[in-house]
Amino acid sequence: MNPALLIRLRPTTPWRIGPDTGARDQAVSIFHSDALYSALCSSFEQLGLLEEWLNATAQPHSEPAVRFSSCFPWQRGHLYAPPPAGLWPPPASPTVASKVRWKGATLVPTSVIAGLVKGEQPSEEQWTVDGHSSCLIPGNSRSSTGPFRFVQRSSAAVDRVTGGQIEPHRVTCVQYAPASGLWCAAQFSNPITYAVWAPKLQAAFRLLADTGLGGLRSRGFGRFRNPDFQPGLLPELLFGSALPPAGNAYWLLSLFSPADSDTVEWTAGDYLLTRRTGRVGASQGGGQQKLASRMVAEGSVLLAGQPPLGAVRDVAPPGCPHPVYRSGYAVALPIPWPVTA
Repeated sequence: MNPALLIRLRPTTPWRIGPDTGARDQAVSIFHSDALYSALCSSFEQLGLLEEWLNATAQPHSEPAVRFSSCFPWQRGHLYAPPPAGLWPPPASPTVASKVRWKGATLVPTSVIAGLVKGEQPSEEQWTVDGHSSCLIPGNSRSSTGPFRFVQRSSAAVDRVTGGQIEPHRVTCVQYAPASGLWCAAQFSNPITYAVWAPKLQAAFRLLADTGLGGLRSRGFGRFRNPDFQPGLLPELLFGSALPPAGNAYWLLSLFSPADSDTVEWTAGDYLLTRRTGRVGASQGGGQQKLASRMVAEGSVLLAGQPPLGAVRDVAPPGCPHPVYRSGYAVALPIPWPVTA
């Protein structure tokens, strides 16, 4: 198993994580891996390492030095993630009515996911669903709340020429609770690339702590404290131990754009597609709309003869003076998969 780095972000301000539609009155809880890669490209550009970074991570038909999961919530000792599709929600008992509406949870602690892949069912006495965040949270305390809430912030655009035209509007953002935040994982191709890129990656994340992630950064959104970095192997970082022996099923923790060499059985597995757009954030050509593309969403389970690799795509709009890369490399863990799924 290749080395990895678990990164915990501790927000100090609300975050604007917009949906794929771009609607102002909506927000989502997952900061996708392609947006994280774009933000890191901007950070490396400011550090003077962009060309070296692109040579290591954006070369077609080759394995990247580093690949990233999406950013998911964490709270206290729990890391949340979208559970493997097909294994959630747990099957209902034919004789006893369930007290927990399991299907209402879209983000589940990795400790519960570890039990799911082992065939264990979560206890109804220990867990409950937080309706605000759609997270499965411990149910042993009445004061328990989820790691975040969706809140609205109001502002107004003022015509500075006439001073008489004002356009008020609201935007939905994500407000994190105390002792909560976002986590992501960086997976390295080998120990050598870890030794080379782990220190540079930590510097890039520290820069992003000041400049912010997500939308409305010019208004102070998306800031976070100095990140926490924990090295190790990805299964042990997420679950505390290795997963049981698995076959050819892979649980995605990132968006995925298949490469020509990937051998995915698209008629099997359990996966969902999402449409990704966005705008160019570089110093040259910034603000233009990126080309749209479809990607496999986090939490999907893919059946493949070998671990999925993925690819990086140039989504630069016509007339853009430079390439614009959308990362679709897979961060995926092999899991046991029932034949009847």
